[in-house]
Order: sequence, then structure tokens, then C-alpha cells
Amino acid sequence: LTGAPALPSPALASSALASAEASAPPLTLEATLPAKAAEGLTRATPIAARRIGRAQGVALGLTWLDTGDATLAGQGLALEQPRRGPRRLLRTLPAPQAPWRPGSPPELLETIGAGRAPDQAEGEPLLPVAGFAGTATRFALADGVAALLLKGRLRAVAGEAPVARLTLGGPPAAVIATMRALAEDLPLLPPRAALAEDARALARGQAPAPRRLGPPLLDPDLGTEDALVLALGHLTEVLLWHAPAAEAGRTPEGVHQMRVAMRRLRSVLRVFRPACDGPSLRGFDARLRELAALLGPARDWDVWLGGLGAEIEAALPGEPRIAALLRAARQTRDAAYAALRPALQGPALRRIAWDAVALVETRPWRTEGDAEAAARREAPIEAFAAGVLGKRWRRIEEAGEGIGDLPDAEFHALRIEAKRMRYAAELFAPLWGRKRVRRFLDRLAEVQEAFGLANDAVVAHALMASLADRAGRENAEIAWAGGVAEGWALARARRARAKASAAWEELLRGEIYWNQY
Repeated sequence: LTGAPALPSPALASSALASAEASAPPLTLEATLPAKAAEGLTRATPIAARRIGRAQGVALGLTWLDTGDATLAGQGLALEQPRRGPRRLLRTLPAPQAPWRPGSPPELLETIGAGRAPDQAEGEPLLPVAGFAGTATRFALADGVAALLLKGRLRAVAGEAPVARLTLGGPPAAVIATMRALAEDLPLLPPRAALAEDARALARGQAPAPRRLGPPLLDPDLGTEDALVLALGHLTEVLLWHAPAAEAGRTPEGVHQMRVAMRRLRSVLRVFRPACDGPSLRGFDARLRELAALLGPARDWDVWLGGLGAEIEAALPGEPRIAALLRAARQTRDAAYAALRPALQGPALRRIAWDAVALVETRPWRTEGDAEAAARREAPIEAFAAGVLGKRWRRIEEAGEGIGDLPDAEFHALRIEAKRMRYAAELFAPLWGRKRVRRFLDRLAEVQEAFGLANDAVVAHALMASLADRAGRENAEIAWAGGVAEGWALARARRARAKASAAWEELLRGEIYWNQY
């Protein structure tokens, strides 16, 4: 054991890895779990049922070093020093446009002799940043899978924190199947950050640096299939990054950002469906849809309370019936968060995470799709993207310019088409010139904002109806205040209709950025 928290090669694990399929290199997956859950993990039923032989544990100490101004961390690197043996230079943050699989352990870049500094330190002296003290326990599981359980404490001048990581290595199919099976009963998720990055963040008194945020950045040199894989890995990391804030519910931002990541991820699945489809991707989308249904109510109430609810409260200060409405709204929002938390704490989120890992690693659409889809995967990504965007744009154009007087149902359907257009255009934006793309996306953003304001009346009606059911129809205060809220939203929505119509016409008259195809 070299002191690594992951299994960078079969040599680190037991001889079980020797049985890995000759046709595929061994796969290593890393998972994090609460420190309390790691106690007695090797005896837990999901592990014990698969374990072969006895577990072997050793004491482990690690120290991470960097320059005084964090030169290595700024490059997404960490220098790890075990108690014995050479230093290890690790990549802890993936390159912005590099494909990335959630659950990937840090990449070993090179080993460096004791007392030496890597070139990336630029000649600056190295200082200890933080350390780890604990145990590393190795054990073999069925189907040639080797496991390494790390548990102990991160230590820095700023404080200490318990930590536990489980790493599985071996034949890819067996590793993935084992991790998914264990995650049904154990709280195993891909780590949001490498152990070294968690240690650095502890020492600095700040949050770890996120691996991915925002939309994925597609490289024009990527193939169509590789673009999907990059987007899947990227957006799963974003989803996992925001999950703790969504679970805590202390601010609206966690649920909001998690919902945005969810929508982008589902949009990616739809966008690439002509080239990559099948039961595995459809099943993954179904899991996303189930979680989205829980995120929606929490987000709707956050938006209403921070927007229309706050406006009405400011316009009618001290009105007891409005105060009663707001209290009921906050209680309903709290109930929505309470309904969401079991999904984020339990198997639902874990299934999504490890399903995404399985999709990225195994690419099941190759065997589940047809010949036409395989041919589309061979097309250059710009050509594929232009075809997708052109098809969605034609749906936009079919509506024409006179949308201001559309019935609510048709107006809502058009809003959905505009939203889908924006997610697809945003996804493929890095493939074309920045200036033209930015103008198009700005026009789409104006359309979406105006449509959202115009849709407030529909949302307010549904929310007020749910409050009436919760409070009881006999509650006159809630009924009166709910009517005020609906009328307020309706008045604002009617004004927003004109703005939405103008923004729509501006969008139709503007230039599209993929017309060279």
C-alpha cells in the first residue's frame, strides 16, 4: 500500500484484480460516505455477502504540500506525501473540456523523490497544507473486485473533519454492478471533491473547488458520442455539487441550481437521442423525471415567496390576511423540502449518480441502438448539432410572430419550445463563434424571461389552489388573500404578454449562428 486513497493500478489491490477481463483495462471507482456509516462497514450485510476472505487494515498517514500562494492547487494539482515512500503529484480537478467520469479518483501524474518539488511549483518552497490520519482496509469482493476503505480524520491548523472513502477496482462490469448494488443499501455517492481538495479546503476554511459548474463546454474536435459522454459526466457532477445545499434548504439557490442542472441533463438526453438512444438512457431519464417532480414544488414556492409574495407583502404591509397567506405559503414550501430530502438522502439520488457513471463507462447505446443511430454518431459534432438546432428552430418559426393573443395552453406550449431551444443552443454554443452565439442566446434569454413572467398567472393559480386545499375551503383569510395573489399575478402576466411578443419577434428577425450548415 503506497498511501494513496484510491486504487490507481491493480498492483495496489489484492490478487483479485488479476481476474479482470483481458479485453478491458481495470476500472477504479471512488465513493464517499458518512464517517459513521464507515464504522463496521466490512461487516455490513451488503459487503459481507460479497466479501471473499479476511479484511486487512493498516495505519495510514498522508500530508499534502503546496506553495504559500497555492500554486499547485491553482492548477488543479496536489502533492501528496505518505509517511513512507515517494511523493505523488495528483490531478484533483479535471481540465475544463476533458471528458470526465464521476467517481474517478485523482489521476496520478508522477512520483517524485522525497524532498523534491514538482516543476509545477515553479521553484517556490513547499509547505504542509493539511494531513490525514486513519486506516486503510483492503478486502476482496466477488467477481474479481478489490476494495479499499479509507477512514480517519483530515487535520489542519483550521480544524479537523472525519472522512471516509470506499474505492473499488477490477473488471469494469463487475465494479459498476457492485457499486450500484452497494449503493442501494449504503450511502455511497461519487465524491464531490478529491480527498486532497477536501483537505486543502479545510485548511483554508472554505468550500472545495467544484469539478464542474454551469453548462458543459463542448470541444469542436469531439465526436458526437464523446460530446454526449462529456455532457453526461459534467452535468452529473453539477447535480451532485448542488445536492447538499438543496437538501439543507437554507437558501433557494441549492434547489434552483440543482433543477437547472437536471433540466440541462434531460435536455442533453433528448438532443442526442437521434444518435444515442435505448432502454438504458430512457431509464436514466425516467429517474431524472422522478427527482425533478420533487424539485419542482420546492422551487415554485421559493420563486413565489421571493417574487410575487414579497411584492404583495410590500404593497399591503400589515394586512393580516396577506400575512396568513404568506405563513401558509412558507409552511407549504417547508413541506415541499421535507418531501424532497428523503430522495436526496436515500437511494434515489445514488441511483442517478451511479447510473450516470455506468452510462459514461459502458455506452450501452452502441448495442441498444440501430444502424442509423450509429451512422449519426460518426457525423462531425458541428453537423449533428446544426441538424438538431435547425429542427428545433423550425418549430419556433412555425408559430410565427403573432403570439400575443394565443390561448394560455398554446402560449405555455410555445414557452416550453423556447426553453428547449435555449438549452440546446446553450449546449452547442462553444462549437461556433462567440459573438454570434452570444447575440442569439441573449435574445433567447429575453424571450424566456418574458415568457416566465407571463406564465406567473398559471403558476400562481396552481399554487393558490394547493394552499386552499391545505388550509381548508372554509378558511376565508386564505381564500381572500389567494384571490388577491392570483389577480396580482394575472395583471402582471397580461403586461408581460406584450413584452414576450416583442421579444419573440426580435428573436425571429435575428440571425441564427449555425446557418453555415
